[in-house]
Amino acid sequence: MFSVVRPVAPVLAGVVLLELAIGALSPLIGLQLVRRQVATEVIGIVASAYFGGFLLGTLSCHRVIDRVGHIRAFSVFAIIAADAALLHAVIREPLLWIGLRAVTGYALAGLFVIAESWLNDKATTENRGRIFALYMAASWAASGVGPLGLNIPDPDGRMLFTLSAIVLGTALIPMALTRIGNPEIGHRSHFGVRRLFRISPLGFTACFGAGLINTALWGLLPVYTEGSGLSSARLSVLLSTSVIGALLIQVPVGMLSDRFGRRPLMLVTTALAAGFAAAIVVLGGRSFTTLLILTFLLGSMVAPLYALGVGQTNDYVSRKDFVAASSGLLFAWGLGASIGPAAAAALMRPLGPAGLFVFVAAGLAAIAAFVLVRMILRRGLSAKAQSNFVAVPMTQGSYGAPELDPRGEPVETQPTPAAAPAD
Repeated sequence: MFSVVRPVAPVLAGVVLLELAIGALSPLIGLQLVRRQVATEVIGIVASAYFGGFLLGTLSCHRVIDRVGHIRAFSVFAIIAADAALLHAVIREPLLWIGLRAVTGYALAGLFVIAESWLNDKATTENRGRIFALYMAASWAASGVGPLGLNIPDPDGRMLFTLSAIVLGTALIPMALTRIGNPEIGHRSHFGVRRLFRISPLGFTACFGAGLINTALWGLLPVYTEGSGLSSARLSVLLSTSVIGALLIQVPVGMLSDRFGRRPLMLVTTALAAGFAAAIVVLGGRSFTTLLILTFLLGSMVAPLYALGVGQTNDYVSRKDFVAASSGLLFAWGLGASIGPAAAAALMRPLGPAGLFVFVAAGLAAIAAFVLVRMILRRGLSAKAQSNFVAVPMTQGSYGAPELDPRGEPVETQPTPAAAPAD
């Protein structure tokens, strides 16, 4: 195990620090905007801006990496993210936070592209699955601990913004001190959106819906809790326990989907999640215990949607096209993530805080209905014809790591044309 961890230890340490900072920073921004009585629509746009910047970063940040190499680019993106976090404590105009969040999203996308390219370069056919598992475990654990930072007494958020910036800056230290050489970054190909939808309408829709629902839920949960009179400490508990629930549900869902198929599990989990969201609308205000249980169950049922969508699509593509298809599905997720918070915020304006869970319930019900339609129109693959389920958590940072996914063929990084030597 030591021989597996040693080449990737600096990256894993950086990922843990990044996820810790993101886990605290994202809900902190929502809390601060609510406390300043900023319009819910603006809060939704601020949340969506992060994912818009993230999506743009996944498509274009490789140019910076090709120009200066992984380690220097990692330092650049980490400092940009840290600067943006600090500026939240200096700039008090909410509309300017839209730009800050877009910049943060772009920088974080660059950081995760570098991390995952590095992991893929250091992985071999024999240890790729273990490296993938280590990366996923580090991401899950840190993203669950991060929100607990909201328990630090800090009414105006200045201390937490500063601490988040420090952690983001600290993430570059393991990379800067490593003696392991830069890997080459390869060109990440994508399936076109239309082609991907033709291959698997349900897989594409599931990934789009996962981005739409998850980002709205976690991006605007601070608005809901503040509107319901709950403290930031209770918000941190809701967020952390939901991550724990999401982690625990992956194994049983994976086992059941490998046995009974993707679509039945997708139908069951989305229908149950829609029911839990509707129950929060009706019962969420009764007690914190009730809200905690329902949110835990909701987060658990929503969590596997992206992984099920990836599995559903890749059951219909060859192994050599796996990475391109998964990258295209990540783009679908990013589109949904860029829309979800703003759309949910628009519904919360007339309906109040409970409008968030009305949006979540309606979105999940629509996905469940589409699953049912696809089950009627297209016969599913047998369990033997499917690939194995692999948990792919879509946190606010993870780029997806399709090259490391053990279901695909190993991808050897090659220089992009821009970085290749001249003849």
